[in-house]
Amino acid sequence: MSTSRKKSSSKSERRGGAPSIIVGWREWVGLPDLGDFRVKAKIDTGARTSAIHAWKIQPFEKDGEPWVRFELHPNQDDNLTRIPCEMPVLESREIRSSNGQVQTRYVVSTRLRIGPHVWPIELTLTRRDEMGFRMLIGRTALRPNALVDPARSFLCPATL
Repeated sequence: MSTSRKKSSSKSERRGGAPSIIVGWREWVGLPDLGDFRVKAKIDTGARTSAIHAWKIQPFEKDGEPWVRFELHPNQDDNLTRIPCEMPVLESREIRSSNGQVQTRYVVSTRLRIGPHVWPIELTLTRRDEMGFRMLIGRTALRPNALVDPARSFLCPATL
């Protein structure tokens, strides 16, 4: 029995070889499945999972499947800009935060845009009021597409 791996022809969805993008420790990113906006994200290779600041997180069912409704507030220090979202729930997962507390979070699957590159990621929904960035991109979302230069910031063009 032979197995074959599906190869992607898109540089931004490459699954092996050299990285297709070099990012700084913080970047302007987009989430095209959720709207036409940018959010300043911290690139954190110490975190496994990516997370975004979400409010009014409400689970519900749609066609017998679990979904979640939430609001994004993509701009730091701006709670007036609100982006309503609804997405299917991939799973609920226990996540250990940077302060050591374990929290159960909803996980959704979406696409991440950094510069001209777009690829699928898993994203947890949580309140990040006290954090310096509205979004954190963990190492799972970066692998194997990105290489991080921790001494630099905003290496990619801030496109939508």
